Amino acid sequence: MTYTSPIEWLKQYSLVPYMEAISFMEQKVLDIHVHNSTELVWVLEHPPLLTAGTSATLAEEPLKKTIPVYNTGRGGKYTYHGPGQRVVYPMLNLKTRFNSDIRLYVRFLEEWVIQTLNYFGVQGLRRPERVGVWVARPDKGIGFEDKIAAIGVRVQHHISMHGFALNYTCDLEPYRQFVPCGISQPQYFVTSLQDLGIKITAQELDSILTAVFGNLLLALKI
Repeated sequence: MTYTSPIEWLKQYSLVPYMEAISFMEQKVLDIHVHNSTELVWVLEHPPLLTAGTSATLAEEPLKKTIPVYNTGRGGKYTYHGPGQRVVYPMLNLKTRFNSDIRLYVRFLEEWVIQTLNYFGVQGLRRPERVGVWVARPDKGIGFEDKIAAIGVRVQHHISMHGFALNYTCDLEPYRQFVPCGISQPQYFVTSLQDLGIKITAQELDSILTAVFGNLLLALKI
């Protein structure tokens, strides 16, 4: 299906409180559903916080709640957000663009991250048993892999909410205070572009995210 409706972009470089972002997304989803308003991709960063997805369990809660914890309707478990992490919230009509196929949409998000990482010579990996995008870390040992992007979505009225969070310069220490995304095996942790030796600004990363998104839509003719 060819779908050429315009998509608006909103890129913010000051920290956006989490509940403010949730309220904004909920209103935007309603506007798209009821008033057929323009779809939106919102790119931002949050102050330090944890979100608990619908699969989060009490056993995975942080032992010391030194930062706020929010329950959210997205899929997944506990995820950290903070400065140095670009959070991408696409509010798209999945009925018209992805035939309401949520798995296809999640794969699109994964591919978006993977192709963005390609610009830096980083190979992003899909792992069916581990949600998100991963990178191999042979420098740490055989079989070691780190997550560089978390993915969690929610859909209302066929409109997407939430999305993915890509680490570029964020502090990795908060991830040691809880079980990131429910994965506790010692060979799996979290990384960032900076941790991999790549220095980039939020503005530079956003320009690549925008270009890759456009190319993917053209390739898929959606």
